[in-house]
Amino acid sequence: MFGAKDIPVYLFTGFLESGKSTCIEEVIEEGNFSDGAKTLLILCEEGEHEIDDQLLMQNRISCVVMEEEEEFTEECCKKLQAKYKPNRVVIECNGMWDLEKMYREILPENWIVVQTFATVNAQTYQIYSNNMKALLMSHFKMADLVIFNRCEEGNLDKPAARRSVKAINRQAQVLFESADGTVESKIDEELPYDVKADTITLEDDDFGLWYLDIGENPQKYVGKTIIFKGQVYRNRTFPSDAFVPSRKAMTCCADDIARIGYMCHAEDAANYKTESWVMVTVKVKVQKSKKHEGDYPVLYAEKIEPAEPPQEEVVYFG
Repeated sequence: MFGAKDIPVYLFTGFLESGKSTCIEEVIEEGNFSDGAKTLLILCEEGEHEIDDQLLMQNRISCVVMEEEEEFTEECCKKLQAKYKPNRVVIECNGMWDLEKMYREILPENWIVVQTFATVNAQTYQIYSNNMKALLMSHFKMADLVIFNRCEEGNLDKPAARRSVKAINRQAQVLFESADGTVESKIDEELPYDVKADTITLEDDDFGLWYLDIGENPQKYVGKTIIFKGQVYRNRTFPSDAFVPSRKAMTCCADDIARIGYMCHAEDAANYKTESWVMVTVKVKVQKSKKHEGDYPVLYAEKIEPAEPPQEEVVYFG
């Protein structure tokens, strides 16, 4: 809920020439800001595409350019609010600036981020992924919607790109836009196992794909038996009959290793030492989750056996 003095903020992030300005212009043209309310547009970088001045004027949008990161401060935001008295704020972020710092330190307390868009140029995505992955992933981490634009035949591995987003932000929606404006949201992932089988045995390298797929499509696995290897994880907040048969995953870079997995219920869960490796045979059920905004998979152990660690203990999503 917004308070009387709260101002909704819309962030558009991505590297230079990723299509941020074009995306903002399309949002305006679709009538999203045509309600007569005043909008303040803050441009933290100027790309090759300039938003049409007439379009801005027709929609009561005032535009301010921030040339240096140092000048974009909380005090600066408060001065802009006092001057322009906006009903909402749109920020075209500089892809090289610290987005988390913007959330933590720069935006005033009453500036509430309601939606974050990340745009990615498919033609340069691999270059940034190879050379500036941590920064690229920080855009994905904050985004509600990630748009890969300028997609052409053969210039982007769409399933791999989608996995790179979902590995760090499972809630983000991912779209792929072609040069002709065609948009794809459903990308078929070729799974390395038969998802239609009643019993699915995961190879060690399959865990990452399975983790993402069951998280997005839990109903597809309801009632199935899954056999896989995981590392026991428990903490004090877990019920006495629960643990997570987990894997460590590299979601961004070598310094960003996260533990992933789903809660598994077993009567003797407390008997298994944290960090030990086990082979589990589980049944999948689904429960509603407010945190995850919908259905969420829960595992129920039928068999647990000690196991040797996999040859590669870290899971990759690329």
